[in-house]
Amino acid sequence: MLQWRRQMDQDGQCNRALVVSVAQFDSGVKLGRRPGAQKDARKLHRTLSKLGFKVELHTDLSGEEIYQLFLTESRRPVKDCFLAVLSSHGDEGCVFGADGERVRLSRIFSCFNNEHMEKKAKVFLVQACRGHDLDDGVEVDSGDDVTDLSQDLWVPVDTAVMYATAPGYGAFMHPLGSVFLQTFCTLLETEGNRELELTRLMTRLSHSVAYTFQAKGRSLGGKKEMPCLVTSLTREVFPFAESRKEGGAAGLSATSLVGSKTARKRTPSIS
Repeated sequence: MLQWRRQMDQDGQCNRALVVSVAQFDSGVKLGRRPGAQKDARKLHRTLSKLGFKVELHTDLSGEEIYQLFLTESRRPVKDCFLAVLSSHGDEGCVFGADGERVRLSRIFSCFNNEHMEKKAKVFLVQACRGHDLDDGVEVDSGDDVTDLSQDLWVPVDTAVMYATAPGYGAFMHPLGSVFLQTFCTLLETEGNRELELTRLMTRLSHSVAYTFQAKGRSLGGKKEMPCLVTSLTREVFPFAESRKEGGAAGLSATSLVGSKTARKRTPSIS
């Protein structure tokens, strides 16, 4: 059972989580309502709060308000880890504000390339479409239709971005919530997952979504979803593990550097 944890350390700092969710768009914006977004937001708030994160929830912000919010958040103190969730309609490299304006993810990420966040772990979860294709669950030849993703793949050092879906594909939303964010919360509520290093947890999230979810209905029946991780982590990160004085796996901090003594030596080679 997931127990409540103390949020602050002796210096009064805590890990922080920011949930930005757009469920209802402004009048005149040709983007449909997202009825499951509020359920996602509530579950994220409950789950992350129990894990010791100080969670702030913001709904239906305009594009400019989202930019300003992240600019402010990037300068606020944080203990070890800052986690952000962006949930909205989207396209490759962007999500949409409630006013229909595109919010470039690269601009959001660049806000955290500063001295305040230099030694902190930064985790982003993006629940949004990245295109209009639907995943049939089989490998296909993309041919010559290749998009330049170099700008969208850049993230500041010690940052991990987990997208709900692969580039060019749609992400599913249900009135009961998105499979991506609901599965993320369910994993954190299950014993054993919270102590995992972040990339291992994200791998488990990808596996759960890819192999247990399949859309239903006449038009979407059989379609799948495959999350995608982009990372520039230079250290092992345990953002959800409980800190204990006696050490051990559960006692590692949110940003535990890989020790030089335990790092494997590699012989340079060219492949």
